[in-house]
Amino acid sequence: MTGEVVLETQGLAKRFGDLQAVQDLNLQIRQGDVYGFLGPNGAGKTTSIRMILGLISPSAGATRIFGHDIRRQFRQAIRQVGAMVEGPAFYPYLTGRQNLKIYGRLSGGVSDFRIQEVLEMVGLGHWGEAKVKGYSQGMRQRLGIAQALLHRPKLLILDEPTNGLDPQGMREIRGLIRRVSQQQQEGTTIFLSSHLLGEMEMVCNRIGVMHQGVTLVQGKVDELLGHAADMASIHVDQTDRAKTLLKEKFGIEPQLIKPGWLEFPLQDRDLFPVNRELVAAGLSVHSIAPRRRTLEEYFVNLTGESKDVR
Repeated sequence: MTGEVVLETQGLAKRFGDLQAVQDLNLQIRQGDVYGFLGPNGAGKTTSIRMILGLISPSAGATRIFGHDIRRQFRQAIRQVGAMVEGPAFYPYLTGRQNLKIYGRLSGGVSDFRIQEVLEMVGLGHWGEAKVKGYSQGMRQRLGIAQALLHRPKLLILDEPTNGLDPQGMREIRGLIRRVSQQQQEGTTIFLSSHLLGEMEMVCNRIGVMHQGVTLVQGKVDELLGHAADMASIHVDQTDRAKTLLKEKFGIEPQLIKPGWLEFPLQDRDLFPVNRELVAAGLSVHSIAPRRRTLEEYFVNLTGESKDVR
């Protein structure tokens, strides 16, 4: 990206007593980015976002949003930011529309047309008159995203935006994120935190990976994962026999990823001889093909664990 820097942190850190929750966080997010801030639950993502938004004070470091220091120039920094952090908070006995009107007044006022527009954007167009106490968790999450979009922010910060959503709801939110990011006339930049790596791989152009309070790596998704395929996937009957043959003939030690499916690092290997040997041994090979590793695989290789990340 060559756009202006929208959000930048320098040496941001937070300590709670003896716990170092966040260490030396250095982010640089440019206009038009869809930036995925990734890591398992408890990695320090939400604490980082709360510091970025000025909701808690850092133990060290600084944050600048649109060039304004969040602590010294809070109003200027936050003016063009829409955010949802740690799940949305609403008045349960008011309707979705009434709640958005309250938030709208806090941000300087928005029209009834805009309220209906954001309700429809998040799939709640027919639920605006329903009381929030009757909303499911997923519907509350959608309403939280609607609230964050109310004043057409140039920077949208969403903490775990797909929490509580079923697969269809996740797809709809992915589509919404893509639409908002493509509104170039508004210059919308999106910063997402999530532990759902597969979801983020589908919408983000840049990512940062956080683990135990430390940002391990950040960059463009394609550059981190590699443009070319680096894994081989085989769908074959009798996987135990196939594993034995591959080790004896090629020194390959494939992993069983699910019944009938084996994978191993490609390492510039020609797959034709592999397929030929499997077939010659009487095994039924349904498919054999290279593929690029996933973001989850990249994370596991980077951290050595996959707990709470899926």
